[in-house]
Amino acid sequence: MNPFDMMKNMKDLQKNVDKMKSQLETIFATGISGAGMVEITINGKYVITDIKIDKAIVDPEDVNTLQVLIAAAFNNASENLQQKLQEESAKMAGSFGNMFGQN
Repeated sequence: MNPFDMMKNMKDLQKNVDKMKSQLETIFATGISGAGMVEITINGKYVITDIKIDKAIVDPEDVNTLQVLIAAAFNNASENLQQKLQEESAKMAGSFGNMFGQN
């Protein structure tokens, strides 16, 4: 591969990285806990976009349980998001190999 082709491929690579960064806000993952009583959705930047809490779990005398369930739901959403991001990264890595003449 000549140097000019390599420079073009590097520019394409940067465009793909920038595109992936801009798409992070459009990738979502949801986590649940307490048999679905708490549900949290986050985007690819780990920003919480939605929280749903079943009224049955809200007990002013037992706030600790609700706190634990919220943390567990967020951690579950985080794990799910990491898996989605790895899948997206793998797709992108495949296109990088094609850019440099690899299959």
